[in-house]
Amino acid sequence: MITMAIPRHLLLNSNQRLHWAAKADKTKALRWRGKAAALSVAERYDRAHLTVHVHWPDNRRRDEQNLAPTTKAIIDGFVDACLQPDDNGDHLIGPDYRRGMKIPGDHAVILTFKFEAIA
Repeated sequence: MITMAIPRHLLLNSNQRLHWAAKADKTKALRWRGKAAALSVAERYDRAHLTVHVHWPDNRRRDEQNLAPTTKAIIDGFVDACLQPDDNGDHLIGPDYRRGMKIPGDHAVILTFKFEAIA
């Protein structure tokens, strides 16, 4: 399991319309954070099911799946760190998004990535 706090200024949302350079900068930063987080994990997964728990700082209605661009960049960082061989359908099922518990604070969101190995 990998837990990451993502600051507001780095979040990518499916509804955003960013300039390509701004999006590329955020994607690069998220990918680097994903790689750094995955390097601390001892386990490696050839095939896995991924569930992402999204912990918001409040109880407003939100669509967790809108964070797909954020989680995609982080998962690419996991692949860069060799946590998985690739993030295609042969190696990764998901991510399935779930709403986590409210965690108050001034962060934007906390993401918990839970991998379950598949034989």
